Amino acid sequence: MGGPDLSRRSFLALGGAAAFAPLLVRDAFAQLETDTPLHGISVFGDLKYGPDFPHFDYADPEAPSGGRIVTQSPVRIYNQNFDTFDTLNMHVLRGNGAYGMTLTYATLMTGSSDETSSMYGYAAETVSISEDRLIWRFTLHPDAAFHDGTPITAADVVFSLTTLRDKGHENLASTLRGIESVEAVDERTVSVKLVEDAGISTILTTAGCPIFSAAWWEGRDFQGTLSEAPLGSGPYKVGRFNFGTFIEFDRVPDHWAVKRPVMIGRYNFDRIRYEYYRDRTASFEAFKGGSILFREEFTSRNWANDYNFPAVTDGRVKIEEYPDETPSGGQGWFFNLRRPKFADRRVRQALGLLFDFEWTNANIMYNSFERSNSFFEKSESMASGLPSEAELALLEPFRDDLPPTVFEEPYIAPVTNGTGRDRDMMRRALALFEEAGCRLEGRRMLLPSGEHLTMEFLGNSDTFEPHHNAYIRNLSQLGIQANYRIVDAAQYSLRQREFDFDVVVSRFTMAMFPSPFIRLVFGSAGANSPGSFNMAGIANPAIDAVLEKIIDAKTQEEYVTANRALDRIIRAEHYVVFQWHKATRWLAYWDNYDRPATSPKYDTGVLDTWWTRPDRIQATGMRA
Repeated sequence: MGGPDLSRRSFLALGGAAAFAPLLVRDAFAQLETDTPLHGISVFGDLKYGPDFPHFDYADPEAPSGGRIVTQSPVRIYNQNFDTFDTLNMHVLRGNGAYGMTLTYATLMTGSSDETSSMYGYAAETVSISEDRLIWRFTLHPDAAFHDGTPITAADVVFSLTTLRDKGHENLASTLRGIESVEAVDERTVSVKLVEDAGISTILTTAGCPIFSAAWWEGRDFQGTLSEAPLGSGPYKVGRFNFGTFIEFDRVPDHWAVKRPVMIGRYNFDRIRYEYYRDRTASFEAFKGGSILFREEFTSRNWANDYNFPAVTDGRVKIEEYPDETPSGGQGWFFNLRRPKFADRRVRQALGLLFDFEWTNANIMYNSFERSNSFFEKSESMASGLPSEAELALLEPFRDDLPPTVFEEPYIAPVTNGTGRDRDMMRRALALFEEAGCRLEGRRMLLPSGEHLTMEFLGNSDTFEPHHNAYIRNLSQLGIQANYRIVDAAQYSLRQREFDFDVVVSRFTMAMFPSPFIRLVFGSAGANSPGSFNMAGIANPAIDAVLEKIIDAKTQEEYVTANRALDRIIRAEHYVVFQWHKATRWLAYWDNYDRPATSPKYDTGVLDTWWTRPDRIQATGMRA
C-alpha cells in the first residue's frame, strides 16, 4: 500500500556566521522590474506566460461546463482530516476542516501547473515591487467580487492577511509573520511591507492566501468552528453538506474571473463532491457502485487484484497509470523524538534495519514500489556522492554537532535478502543497539535505563496492518515489543495533533521552489507546537540554519545545494524509516469525462481541467 499525501545550483561560500545570514527578499526575484506593474512573478528564471497570454497551455478554452465529479481527497492542509470533517474553517487549529474550501476563495495570485515557481495575477490585476523588494503593491482587478456581488476591496485583503497572520493555523501564520505591515492605499490597492529579513516564501504565501470578506466575518469568531458557509469569491461556493459524510461545491456560473487568462478552460464541473469514508474497503465498494466517480488508488493489493469488476471489463470504468513528474516526497515511519527511547540515533538506525522492504514489496505490494531513502526522491535535490564544496560551506560550521556520516556518502538503506528474516540485518541492528548501551536479556531489548524497549505504531486503518505486522515480526526477533494500534478518525487526528504516539506514518512532498512548508516539517519552532507537521519533533540547529537557506534561496543552484545539505543531515540522523515510492499515479474513473490534449506537467488536472461528456454518462448508465 502507498500511504496518503497528505504543489537552485550555485552557492557563494562565505565564512563563519556570515554563511548563514538570511538572504533578503530584495535579493530574490532579481529578474523582475521594480516600480513597474507586472502580470506575474517568478522566483527562478523567466515566466513561461507573457503579459497577453490567453490561457494556460494545459487548459482547453473550448471545454464545456456542466456535470459533476465525486471523489475523495488524498491530501490534507492545515487542520484537515482524511476521514471526517466538522467545520468549514480549514485555516485554524481547531476542528477538522472540510476538503474543497480552497475552491471558494480567490487569491491575489495563482500558480500554473506546468511551472515550479511562478505566480500570475488573479484577484490582483498587477503587482509592483519597490527597489529594495520589501514593499509589494497589489492592484485589484476591477471585476473582483464576492459571491453576493460586493466588490473585493483592499480592506478585505488587509483583513485577510492580518487575520491569518494573527489568528490562523500556526503552519500558515508562522510564515505570514514576515509581514511587517499591510495597508489599503486606496479601494483597489494593497501595500504589503515585509520585515527586513523576510524570505521570498513570505510573499509567495501572501499572494496565495484566501481573500475573506471583512464584512461577513464582523462579529464572528475566526478561531471557532464554523457550520455556516463563509462568503467566498472563488469559482465555487459551498452547496449541500453533512458533517463527517460529504460536502458539495457548486460552480458559480457568472463568476467574475471566468474570462481571466488564469481561469479560462478551468473549473468546468457544475458540482464537485467530496465523500468521506472511514474505511478504505467501504470507499472502494462505493466507487464500484458508482457513488464515487473518480478515485486515486493507493493500495497495491487493490490495484493488482480488484480492478476486474464488470464496469472495468466492459469499459465503463477506465484505469490508467498516470506519469508522475513531481518529486515523490518521503513516506515513512516517523519516530517521536519527544520520547526519550528514540533520542539516540543509533537506536533509530537499528530499528530501521529491521524493516525488510524487499520482503514487504514482494509479498504484500506486488513489487509495485521502489525503496525510498529521502524526502527528495525523483528530484535533483536528493543528495548523492560526497558533499560538494557548496554543501560543505553550509555543513562545516556544525561539524562538531553532526554525525560524521553527514560528510560521507548519504545513507542508503541496505538491501535485504528478501526472506523477511535477514540475519545479517539483525546482527547489524544488534551491534548498533549494544553500541547505544542497550542490551538483550532473554527475549527483551532493554534500553540503557533498564526499561524494556516497546513501540506502538499509531494508525486509523486496517489497510496498513499487514505492512506493520511484517515489521513488528522482525522487531520481536530482537526483543522489541511492538503493536499496531488502530483508533478512530477523531482520536487519530487529536493524537497526531498533540504528538501522543510512538511512531506514526506520514508522507510529505517538498515544494519545487523556496517554500516555508519545509520549515513546518523539520524546523525546531514546530517541534512542540500542537498541530505542527514536525511529526518527529526535530529540533536541530544545523537543520534550522539550512532550512533558512532553502527558504530564502535566490537561485535554483542555491536552492538545490541547500536541499542536498538538508537531505544529508536527515538521512544521517535516522529520524524516519523510509518506506516506498513509485513513478506513476494510479487513477480509476467512470468513463464520464474528457480532458485537454495537453496535460499539466506537475498535476493530473482532474478537478482543474477535465469536463463531463453527457454522451458517455448515458453509455455508463450513470446520472449526470
